[in-house]
Amino acid sequence: MGYRKPMHRKMLSLALGFLGLAAHAAPPVAFEDPDRRTKLAAAYPEVDRVMREFVARENVPGAAWGIVIDGELAHIGTAGLRDVEGGQPVRGDSVFRIASMTKSFTAMAILKLRDQDKLSLDDPVERHVPELRGLRPLSSDAPRITLRHLLTMSAGFPEDNPWGDQQLGISEQAFSALMRSSIPFSNAPGVAYEYSNYAYAILGRVIGNVSGVPYTRYVEREILRPLGMTSTTLEPRSVPPTRLAQGYRWEDARWKREPQLPDGAFGAMGGMLTSLEDLGRYVGLLLGAWPARDGAENGPVSRASLREMQQMWRARPATVTRDAAGAVQLNASGYGYGLRISQTCDFAHVVAHSGGLPGFGSQMRWLPEYGVGLIAFGNRTYTPWGDVLGPALTALKDSGGLRPRAVQPSGALVEAREQVTALVGRWDDAAIERLAAVNLFLDRDKARRRAEFAQLRAEVGGCRDAGGWVSIENRLRGDWLLRCERGDLIASVTLAPTEPPKVQHLELRRAPPGDPAPARSCP
Repeated sequence: MGYRKPMHRKMLSLALGFLGLAAHAAPPVAFEDPDRRTKLAAAYPEVDRVMREFVARENVPGAAWGIVIDGELAHIGTAGLRDVEGGQPVRGDSVFRIASMTKSFTAMAILKLRDQDKLSLDDPVERHVPELRGLRPLSSDAPRITLRHLLTMSAGFPEDNPWGDQQLGISEQAFSALMRSSIPFSNAPGVAYEYSNYAYAILGRVIGNVSGVPYTRYVEREILRPLGMTSTTLEPRSVPPTRLAQGYRWEDARWKREPQLPDGAFGAMGGMLTSLEDLGRYVGLLLGAWPARDGAENGPVSRASLREMQQMWRARPATVTRDAAGAVQLNASGYGYGLRISQTCDFAHVVAHSGGLPGFGSQMRWLPEYGVGLIAFGNRTYTPWGDVLGPALTALKDSGGLRPRAVQPSGALVEAREQVTALVGRWDDAAIERLAAVNLFLDRDKARRRAEFAQLRAEVGGCRDAGGWVSIENRLRGDWLLRCERGDLIASVTLAPTEPPKVQHLELRRAPPGDPAPARSCP
């Protein structure tokens, strides 16, 4: 089911109160730096430099890239030739094949049908694709493959990138015969990640069967047109020749042209072509789903479903590497719905997908907490954009403008902070009882807490709130600094899941020397 806004929200908010403020009173997370966009713009020349150096170093005939900020394509860059034989340069409106980046459009279409109650993600796939009813399981205890397995690359099918590329243009009849001949398994469904183009081709068939119109027409009608993506298609022949990027491979020290693969039954896994402007709209839609908030739904799919796409639903083993400077880097990654999700030492939530076919390589990558994304197209087989989007993000980070939204505390958390700060100066039994959730004195009784506060007061002397937050994990949990006469304190509060939300966890501890900073994901 889709997201349903709670009824009578305003009335409930007025009725609820905790120390004068309701938990619902806080605004959503927001960017605090008014000069953020100006700072990011100062990094555009450096981003262009690293991109152009990459294009030359990797023998990419032509490339186009863009920076998406707060839902709009804020900057574009181009280099080289879209048509080597004709000597035609890449322009801002050139159309490139984006291959497997198509998968997120397929996932979005599935979620739209789900939100309309036309299917469930836990439906067995053979319910919607009869050709798979005779699929032989890997073992007698293997579960039936569901749509969720297909979405998350956990159906148990073998990785099939080289094979899948060449299935793009096969007919629907040939695809049906292929499914009826069964599919070998490398794993039981639901136990491991393994990338499968076959899985997303099957999802394309599901979309056609459930919606009653072919996959291509459904995606165009329900996603592309509502977003104004007028340059996006699955058929190369529909692109004006003056805009179409031709594909090449680098071989024998020269570029060799690859034929444009036609649209066919495997198009849902990787057939799409698009422009910077169109893909900027699409990435902007996905970025615009963050943060969760009140307000009208303007996209073809609900913001809740868009955020669902961008969560990790099937994990991969984490890796630890060292960068060029020798620093340890942790990368934890997995798959959402048609999107790759990862976490690094620098960014807690990275959403991305690459695309590669004979003649083309592309990537989109964005940071939901930062409202910033990068897109890049190349017309060389499997253009390795992953090697350069990292340095491009570093350039944006070095500008000082790449900072995450700040979580806004609830009114209840702000009021609890004020009351706890007052208790540090002067203990008040009645005040702490009004503040406490039912568990607070069961976990540590009131007399013990009173004694702990008194001991700290004797050690550090008078204290005042330093302002700001040391860390604020969410609207109901935060740490702040108290400046004291003989050493500082950190106060930590977590509110309970009750209305009104009272304090379930309260801790005071000595602050380390210097101003404390929030912990990073890794060293």
